[in-house]
Amino acid sequence: MQKNIGIRLSLAIASLPLLLIGCAGDQPPPPSPILSGDQMMRESQGMAQLGSRWQQGKRMVEQGENLQVEGQAKIDEGRRMTEEGQKIMSESEEGYKNIKQ
Repeated sequence: MQKNIGIRLSLAIASLPLLLIGCAGDQPPPPSPILSGDQMMRESQGMAQLGSRWQQGKRMVEQGENLQVEGQAKIDEGRRMTEEGQKIMSESEEGYKNIKQ
């Protein structure tokens, strides 16, 4: 009988760490609260506002890129005209000098 009690005591002591390890594990997250219809509507409206704001930003980026391309084309055309005008002015000055001599 004492042998039986010793075995039971040994088993109880040996299973104690297993019991502690099992209890020390991560706790499951608490269940999320149930949303009311009003809450769902507010949240979905907020997401819709974010989506339309993003679309507005995207349109602005596209318009800005188009303006930059058009602006660069105008800058390039202006430089070409300036260079051509300077060439014409230089040629005219040379022609004037040749006539005066």
